[in-house]
Amino acid sequence: MAIRAITFDFWRTLFRDQGAPERWRLRASAAARMTGAEEDAVLKALEAVNPIFQQHHVERQETLTPLDAVRIVSEELGIDLERAQAEELAEVFATAIIHYSPVPIDNALDAVREAAGLVPVGIVSDSGMSPGSSLRVLLDRHGFMPYLGAMVFSDELGVSKPQAAMFKTAAQQLAVEPSELLHIGDLEYTDVEGALGVQAKAALFAEDNTRHLGATRADYTFTSWNEFLGILPRLVT
Repeated sequence: MAIRAITFDFWRTLFRDQGAPERWRLRASAAARMTGAEEDAVLKALEAVNPIFQQHHVERQETLTPLDAVRIVSEELGIDLERAQAEELAEVFATAIIHYSPVPIDNALDAVREAAGLVPVGIVSDSGMSPGSSLRVLLDRHGFMPYLGAMVFSDELGVSKPQAAMFKTAAQQLAVEPSELLHIGDLEYTDVEGALGVQAKAALFAEDNTRHLGATRADYTFTSWNEFLGILPRLVT
């Protein structure tokens, strides 16, 4: 089946992370102010968030939210927050990435722009503590938004990759069949296996994350966006 649309992962595909320590400190400072707990205690409580988020992601293929993160931290601290307080703190957790943000990988914007000149393109990305609403802000800030005909984030859809709904929803938004997609991402289990599971083409992007090189089922492997740009016209003809 011909490739009639292309979707991109966000993390370690279009964007390289930076600012994570600063984000955690911002969240911890806000939680300490709101709860009265010591900031060091809050930082320790925050350490429980990632393993629980990852467990839900892997075992249940679902995405927890910033409000879930607040609940986990509150339980670790033994503190009960009123609903309004929890929601206020969840907003701080969710938007920390806007203040201390990842940066686009070299030539990622060029890759999306050039692809969009040939076929419809979109984002299919897992999210979590930083939800789709915040990732949209970053995509807009760095000039990606005008080229995107679909944006599917796991916290908004209610399931995560490799669930078929992530890819089928993007295909529907791009007005193609799932089998006509090429999905590009850095993770074998979520991006590659998820795309292949709906009979789409899969590409492993291995510039920022090389651990799946040499052991992938992907149809294509790219180690830079320049490499992708070099063969892009042949991919969609």
